[in-house]
Amino acid sequence: MRLSTRIGLAVALTVPLLVLASGWLLLQLVSRDLHRVEDDHLRKRAAAVVPDALALLRAGANDRPKAADTRERRLYSAALDVGVRVVGPETTYSGGPQPDPSVPLPDHTSAPVTVRADGDSWRALAVPVAGARVSGTLWVFAQDTADRAQLQLVRRRVVTTALLAAPLSGLLAWGVAAGAGRPLRRLNRRAAGLDPRTSTARLHHEPTGLTEVDELAATLQTVLARYDAQAVRTGEALDTARSFATAASHELRTPLMSMGTNLDILADHPGLPDPDRTEVLTDLRREHARLLGLLVMLRELGRGDLVEAEALRTVDLPEAADAAVAEARRRAPGARITLDAAPGLTVHGWEPGLRLLLDNLLANALAHGREGERPAEVTVAVRGAGEQVVITVDDRGPGVPPEARAQIFERFRRGPASTGSGLGLTLVAQQTALHRGSVTVADGPDDTGARFEVRLPRAGGELPGRRDWLIGTVGANRSQSFPKDAS
Repeated sequence: MRLSTRIGLAVALTVPLLVLASGWLLLQLVSRDLHRVEDDHLRKRAAAVVPDALALLRAGANDRPKAADTRERRLYSAALDVGVRVVGPETTYSGGPQPDPSVPLPDHTSAPVTVRADGDSWRALAVPVAGARVSGTLWVFAQDTADRAQLQLVRRRVVTTALLAAPLSGLLAWGVAAGAGRPLRRLNRRAAGLDPRTSTARLHHEPTGLTEVDELAATLQTVLARYDAQAVRTGEALDTARSFATAASHELRTPLMSMGTNLDILADHPGLPDPDRTEVLTDLRREHARLLGLLVMLRELGRGDLVEAEALRTVDLPEAADAAVAEARRRAPGARITLDAAPGLTVHGWEPGLRLLLDNLLANALAHGREGERPAEVTVAVRGAGEQVVITVDDRGPGVPPEARAQIFERFRRGPASTGSGLGLTLVAQQTALHRGSVTVADGPDDTGARFEVRLPRAGGELPGRRDWLIGTVGANRSQSFPKDAS
């Protein structure tokens, strides 16, 4: 059912009820006003005839018929247009328009009351009459004009008006609602012709001045914009999945082939000498560890691409750095790792991601921060710099050549002697970008080794709208050039 039809029916039902209610209220008010006028008139007439009623009761009590007749005529003359009835101890005198004597009257009344008899309605007022040795009651009657034919006519006209108002008001409301709903129907036709799956056309809406229609149009435009954004994200996710499959298959092929070759050797040569068998098993363990590390790193990259703003909170960086250093010391007990962290330095960020950043910086320093057989020497520092927190990791290794510093954060970029996954520093760059920071590589202290420096804003910021670290090539400062989607 159309909205205009519903409005028409609702008005057609409501308006007659309102007319009837208003008519009933009007009749009650008019009836009350008429009663008030009648009652005032009764009181005036009663006050005027009380002396004559008392004289009539005295004449009757003294058994003076002629005097009683005279007083009675005088009483009726003074009553004018109202009926009177004087009720004494032994006799009753009545004259003028009034109910039949058989109609019962109230025993006591201090105000005018309505008395009904044979289809007629009367207003009656009782006034006590008392004098020396006589007492009685004076009743004054007047026909109740509030029940006259004029009020009946008003009632009929109210009902007739209500019956006529039902269809007329319904049609009028339907017409007005149909006209008001015209912009809504235009919007409906425009929206019905849109198919985001096959066309890039979008809803164009000119303000109509109707708040509800304009708000609905804005909502539809927002929904379509979100659909477009989601379609873009879905496409990016598919690209990420394809790239992930391609990259994973490419990176996994070499260790898997090597493991397959070693397994063939073990299967084809059951009598392989112990030294050779040990070498093959060592190679298998190394390739297995490389595969496991690669899968773990790819999983962490995926987590970073999917993290949402709800996961961010205040992170104590010195505490996170202390935990990362303790874990690094456990894994490399021969290395010399020192930590210099000022207390109370916090950032708004993703705690697991910041821990990944610290762990991979330390793992890189431990792997490449030494020369020859000497134990690795690594220094970690966390300090404040205005609105930023700066993390530095120094090693005593051969350093990073200037021409290679822009490429070491790319996916699967490994040194000639590296046995890692090639994703550790990619994770560092990803988490730096996720926290709207920057990461740089320079020579270490005294031009020895390498220094990795990460700068993170204390207050954090909005997450990058586009995160695709599983696809494409990234650089050390990509975090500063992330585009932010308009959605």
